[in-house]
Amino acid sequence: MHRIILSTLMLLALQSLFAVDCVAQRKDAKPEVLYLTFDDVEFEMEKGEAFERELLTDKINDMVGKRISIRGFILPNGTRESGNKKFILVRDNKECCFGPGAALYDCVLVKLEKGHEVDFTVRPVTVEGTFQLKELVIGGRTMAIYRMRDCKVSQ
Repeated sequence: MHRIILSTLMLLALQSLFAVDCVAQRKDAKPEVLYLTFDDVEFEMEKGEAFERELLTDKINDMVGKRISIRGFILPNGTRESGNKKFILVRDNKECCFGPGAALYDCVLVKLEKGHEVDFTVRPVTVEGTFQLKELVIGGRTMAIYRMRDCKVSQ
């Protein structure tokens, strides 16, 4: 009986040591990244309807300020062949996202980390950065609502 109690106490002591190590490792760990697709940032909006923040889902609002990773294509309009520090990331490389009438949730304005640049490519890219909501309004029309800052790009 004495051995069982002693073994149990030793096991509890070991478990508490491991728990402390796990907590210490979490403090040093990289911030959590949410891996998303453009489907994750969709919301209900009628074609031609004016954008209102109330249209956004709680899930989208909860992502603000968090690190996310999302895959898409660099919009060729306004980008250079090389040395881009910012660009527009779109859902796909078909006409729907390049012309007027594209959904607001099909694009993200991307600004890279200081000192980083990216070359234009027709291949899909993955962008990791801090998710933000800020409307881009041109001529009284909302053209974009999503932004990412401090980004890294990979293929």
